Amino acid sequence: MADYTIKLTDTETKALQYCAYSDQEWIENAAKNMARIAKEEIITKNTAHCNANSIAIAVGEDAQVTQAFTLGVVKTGVERQKEMGEKNLANYS
Repeated sequence: MADYTIKLTDTETKALQYCAYSDQEWIENAAKNMARIAKEEIITKNTAHCNANSIAIAVGEDAQVTQAFTLGVVKTGVERQKEMGEKNLANYS
């Protein structure tokens, strides 16, 4: 499990408190919901890849997400950004 710390200005805090009952709860919900959406997308991509390539699909959601990264079906945002940067640099060569 990972713990994250964010910093908001006083104005950002007030604005968040205006629209949310609990700013901490809202932030946690936003992160968990984004992770849920990404997990569903990863599992869908992993299932399609495994079916297309006759690979046994790992059992359980955690294992399927790990399998997707191990097989290179998905990459981290950092990896994708780095690749995009390299492709953009290649266009200027």
